Amino acid sequence: MPYYESVFLARQEISSQQVDDIADGFSDTIKDGGGEVTKRENWGLKSLAYRIKKSRKAHYILFNIDAPVATVLEM
Repeated sequence: MPYYESVFLARQEISSQQVDDIADGFSDTIKDGGGEVTKRENWGLKSLAYRIKKSRKAHYILFNIDAPVATVLEM
């Protein structure tokens, strides 16, 4: 299976627990599709390089994924 790295951002208004819940949902989607998350890093709340929809900060999460292409697209 191909190996992917994926970073996703979550709005700054949500709590760390909600960020973990979103990341768990993505992990479950990958596992259900026959893949696995080999590494998961929570980089925390960081400043954005430029505003996205009036937000200056976001929660960053990194996934290293070993999964089929269809599973990554589903995520």
